Amino acid sequence: MPNAKVLSEKQAIVAALTEKLQGAAAGVLVDYKGITVAEDTALRAECRKNNIDYAVIKNTMLRFAFNNVGLSELDEQLNGTTALAICADDPVAPARVVAEFAKKLNGKFELKGGFMEGKAVSMETVNALAAIPALPVLQAQVLGTMLAPISGLACVLKQIAEKNGAPAEAPAAE
Repeated sequence: MPNAKVLSEKQAIVAALTEKLQGAAAGVLVDYKGITVAEDTALRAECRKNNIDYAVIKNTMLRFAFNNVGLSELDEQLNGTTALAICADDPVAPARVVAEFAKKLNGKFELKGGFMEGKAVSMETVNALAAIPALPVLQAQVLGTMLAPISGLACVLKQIAEKNGAPAEAPAAE
């Protein structure tokens, strides 16, 4: 039986983790076995850029936190080496960033499961979320789609004006 000080520290960690999970829009569980320090540093830097909280957490503490927020369906994924990536404002970011690294690292790093808006989601859903581009890219695509007809019309009008405004060919001198 752990002493009271260790127990209270662990309870504080579980309480903080529970609070983070309640405020998270989405998150993914990762098996990080075999990655190097340089790869982990690169992943953490990318997570910071995307406002993702990435941490290696003991399975028992994560299990308690998941049970506190009603995500007990994810208990079966809590085995082996486990890291958690969560984001409070972008539900797509954790899956996208982690999936990109999983592709780069070829088997050293794989997704175990995920959750979104307080509910566990299937791996198909996590993979579908990972395929969605970043928000600025989506905004640019929508803007490009909206501007395409207007740009096309402007090009056509410009060509008509140039054709009509061009000097007529002089008749051949005979």
